[in-house]
Amino acid sequence: MTELIRVASALQDFCESRQWHFCIIGGLALQRWGEPRETIDVDLTLLTGFGGEAPFIDALLERFEGRVDDPAGFARTNRVLLLRSASGAGIDIALGGLPFEESVVSRATRFAFPGDLFLLTCSAEDLIVLKAFAARGQDWVDIEGVIIRQTGRLDWTYIDQQLRPLATLKDAPEILTELARRRVELER
Repeated sequence: MTELIRVASALQDFCESRQWHFCIIGGLALQRWGEPRETIDVDLTLLTGFGGEAPFIDALLERFEGRVDDPAGFARTNRVLLLRSASGAGIDIALGGLPFEESVVSRATRFAFPGDLFLLTCSAEDLIVLKAFAARGQDWVDIEGVIIRQTGRLDWTYIDQQLRPLATLKDAPEILTELARRRVELER
């Protein structure tokens, strides 16, 4: 985990030196808000907008190695740039442009990780929305940890306002039902 924190810090420095708007999401943000677990990569949302991704992709590929054939093409198609640090750690950069992604980045705050490294991470509410939208098995486990650790401090109105249109976009209303069920079961 310590190596991932160092990689995240270096990535953060790289983004800040270019005055890019970003925040760390995924497993490292979970260390702050939920039940810590082993994670194998650094996940970051980078605001690139739509149609202006190329300069961001090019700069990142000059600094980090791609993890797939044609990483720039993959990123343009999938809006995720898959990179590898010099130490071999995975870096997944979501190319953000949606209003929700802008909100995630604008609400991010710094948190002290081991080694006195302060990383800009998404809020607990935004982490729940991101993980509920992904809706994989491990995401639901992670959400449960956040609900338990942050009981009484979560802004459920905000979560619903952000997740509802995303669930509609995905045509997956069951995401809302599943999150509501877990909230009832776990929040005390």
